Amino acid sequence: MSVMLSFGVALGALGYKQQVLASNAIESQYAFYAADSAMECALYADQQQGLFTYDSNPSAPVPSIVCDNNAPIAAVVLSHTDTLWVFTMRISLDESKRCADVTVYKPAPGEGATYIFSQGYDVSCATVANPSGARFVSRGLKANY
Repeated sequence: MSVMLSFGVALGALGYKQQVLASNAIESQYAFYAADSAMECALYADQQQGLFTYDSNPSAPVPSIVCDNNAPIAAVVLSHTDTLWVFTMRISLDESKRCADVTVYKPAPGEGATYIFSQGYDVSCATVANPSGARFVSRGLKANY
């Protein structure tokens, strides 16, 4: 009887661990898709619409892009020098179920490559801004050209 009991407990523990791993994989996939969507939106805004063109005005606002029919929730200039403009924006995706942060390093013409970093989350932007102990997954992507 004790052998059967220990066998049953071992199978139960194994099943539980498999469920946790499968759940984490799904949440990781959501975070990756959010990062990828935000990256594609930022690349389109820069390469097709020309919205991220270096602006020599140090008080220039962050360009306003629209992703998934939403304007950025927050946009902040992190740094502005004679040769580099760095700004970040938070974008709500998937009907406000997912969130992504995009950071752009845009050099002055002839000063180097553009870098775009996208960090996607499997939860809403409200949860990212105020986690209150919530657990969530993030995945990031980088593009330079």
